[in-house]
Amino acid sequence: MDIATDPLAPLPAIPAKRYFTIGEVAELCGVKSYVLRYWEQEFTQLRPMKRRGNRRYYQHHEVLLIRRIRDLLYEQGFTISGARNRLTELGLSEAEAQAHAEHLARDHAAAQSESGLISQQSFTAEPLPTLGPAPRLNRSDTN
Repeated sequence: MDIATDPLAPLPAIPAKRYFTIGEVAELCGVKSYVLRYWEQEFTQLRPMKRRGNRRYYQHHEVLLIRRIRDLLYEQGFTISGARNRLTELGLSEAEAQAHAEHLARDHAAAQSESGLISQQSFTAEPLPTLGPAPRLNRSDTN
């Protein structure tokens, strides 16, 4: 059983790279690539860089955000709307968001160090950017 079919499976370590493709992020976060594309529509905070032919390139902080979304949805049982609200709450308090990211990183590193993959000192979490409310669009704005 692979990570994408078992939401509680431990996640692999995030390599020290600047950019990740959607396939790499899907493997690192234990979700399918079409789920990542859907989450981009649902979570305004998730905006990967797009280049050449609309190819997505994710940065380290976006991989951590995706893991946070996955944790909220799959492990804590939030709905999409509830997870969106929770991320907005976390975004309003940067200290809270940083503490949450560090907590997830420690849990992740502890799980992997138990399995012998990495030591706890080799995994550090980067803070997520401050998240603000999503802009509201009127029907006349979309034409």
